[in-house]
Amino acid sequence: MNDTKRITEGALMTGVYLLLLLVIIFTPSIVGSVIIFALPVPFIFYSYRYNWKPGLIMLVASLIFTVLFATALSLPATLFAGVGGLFLGSALHQKRTAYETWAVGSVGFSIGFLLLYLSTQLLFSMNWSEEIQDGLNRSLDMTESMFGSLLSSENQEQLDVFRESINMLPDLIPSGLVTVGIMVAFIAQWLSYKVINRLERKQFRFPAFQDLKWPTSILWYYFIALIMNYFVSAGDGVLYLAVINLFVLTGFLLVLQGFSFVFFYANKKKWPKVIPILIVVFSLLLPQLLLYLVRILGIIDLGFSLRERIEDKK
Repeated sequence: MNDTKRITEGALMTGVYLLLLLVIIFTPSIVGSVIIFALPVPFIFYSYRYNWKPGLIMLVASLIFTVLFATALSLPATLFAGVGGLFLGSALHQKRTAYETWAVGSVGFSIGFLLLYLSTQLLFSMNWSEEIQDGLNRSLDMTESMFGSLLSSENQEQLDVFRESINMLPDLIPSGLVTVGIMVAFIAQWLSYKVINRLERKQFRFPAFQDLKWPTSILWYYFIALIMNYFVSAGDGVLYLAVINLFVLTGFLLVLQGFSFVFFYANKKKWPKVIPILIVVFSLLLPQLLLYLVRILGIIDLGFSLRERIEDKK
């Protein structure tokens, strides 16, 4: 009886996944770009119910049906959604905390993005980094040709700096995949909580963002990468890639820590809820200045137990 129920639910979830995939393929890009975050949910729900082994069978079946009913071009997307969903769903099955589940899901979606990246290169001879580099360089060339006579020396210097950043793009692909994996895992987990709570009347939810606190070891990794940045160069190969990607990734996590403290402090001071939201928005609009300050705030919060000090003063 249990096996029959498991097989039936597996077939149902596979059908739901294929339906979402077809909607993405045949609907306008705006609708598809929103629904794409729901692609992992069937895998998450099924793995949450029955753990990763049945979930793996569902993934294999979904890959086969994707070829039969969708297109071979959709195979990388199925691989990405399935791998990330398996990791996240199995963490839910094991009753891990919300942030532990998020961490496991982030690993899964990062691996999924890596498989997506490699499979598109292998199957379709598509090099993401070269395509993005070529597109951005063409845009810069067009800007210079159209407004070259109007650009000041300062504007020209900014364009040159941006062009150098474009050339660094291939080196930042690993940290970029992980960063996007973290964000996709968060959205997919939030959507899955909504589905599970509705269908099974559970009370899954994320703790308040103001309570987010990473392990102190993140600081050590960040400072090690920061120091190593002064001693390695692009000619150092794998070591250079490891250092620069570790620096970008840990810096991103410290920015999240800083934003979390902003929400914590706003709650303690009874500020209107819109204030921390506006701080986040303006920080994203002025990243070169404000995100740097938010990262420092995250470092102070982790390294000097800033929240505990504020609590003690109360």
